[in-house]
Amino acid sequence: MGGIILNSIIHYFQTDGSQYWKLVLQHIEISLVSLIIAMVIALPLGYFGSKFKAIAAVFSGFSQVLRIIPILALLFLMIPFIGTGYLPAVIVLVILAIPPLLINSILGFSEVSPIYKEVGIALGMNSRQLRWQVEIPMAMPYIVNGIQLALVEIIASASLAAYIGAGGLGTLIFTGLGLYNMTYVIVGGVSIAILSLISMITLDLVKRGLLKNERNNY
Repeated sequence: MGGIILNSIIHYFQTDGSQYWKLVLQHIEISLVSLIIAMVIALPLGYFGSKFKAIAAVFSGFSQVLRIIPILALLFLMIPFIGTGYLPAVIVLVILAIPPLLINSILGFSEVSPIYKEVGIALGMNSRQLRWQVEIPMAMPYIVNGIQLALVEIIASASLAAYIGAGGLGTLIFTGLGLYNMTYVIVGGVSIAILSLISMITLDLVKRGLLKNERNNY
């Protein structure tokens, strides 16, 4: 049985390799676009929330509410207003990515020791210099951790976006389920797992580099 499936997978890549890589690129594109938009929204809110505890509590509570909403429910809610395709998929993935980004950015900026801020002020830094040269670098490991969590969730959930015609590797999974063809399901599922693993390892290396640099500087 395993040999038959392996032969089918090899045959798929021999005959539909170009289509496969097109789906991979679609999956990467929708994932990165969603992540960037979510970062633009969540990171400034996280910085702002770290300055005011009451606002941080509101943001954290709101993030928890977003996390319990099923992605398929969000996708179907979008259809009557925006229709199907790329745009509603990106909106839903952005909503999915905001909670880990927001929570980790609030935590990161809140963990910056007041001592370093005082040293920066003593050295004559203004608020902008303090933010870019002290607060953001010291909060960066937490921010990268949020990016890692968000990206892994996006890559996995982007497979469901194919259900509304947004493309990506989820297309293979849904096609395979519809045709009762496990080759498509395996190729799509394993590819998504590999993309998630690559993103995790890459961002783990980034976090380690940031922590090492932070220890050397401080």
